[in-house]
Amino acid sequence: MNPREIVQALLDSVQRGDFQKVKFLLGSDCQFSGSVPEPIKGAAWMKMNRNLKKAFPNLDYHFHVDGVDGLDGGVVRISAELKGTHSGVLDLSPQGLGVTPATHKSFATPHEHCKVTIKYDKIASWVVEPIEGGGLTGILGQLGVTMPTS
Repeated sequence: MNPREIVQALLDSVQRGDFQKVKFLLGSDCQFSGSVPEPIKGAAWMKMNRNLKKAFPNLDYHFHVDGVDGLDGGVVRISAELKGTHSGVLDLSPQGLGVTPATHKSFATPHEHCKVTIKYDKIASWVVEPIEGGGLTGILGQLGVTMPTS
């Protein structure tokens, strides 16, 4: 698969909740950053997304591949607009944010831009460009959940 196909396979697998396929596509040192308070490794990112899917059974990431950059095509630009209704328990204790019972509130993030880097046919990093109201902080804010301050 070329980088664009690898990223599309990842996006499709995340949307379906097929985390076995996601695990196969992630490099061993994969890092996710930008929409979470601190960068996290691939395994923690998968766990967070599993927990999001449980808390928001109708979660729609609305992913889109926007283009491919880099001399070797190793950077794929994507965008996303997450939407869902909080009808299950949201467990973000692995991120130090505790467990939030269902609020039955809906959320919609703004259009977020991301860069996914491919190395050796695996996802090496996923960087979300921070945007006001976006990311995990934006989702929690729309649910009325306050983030702990350090």
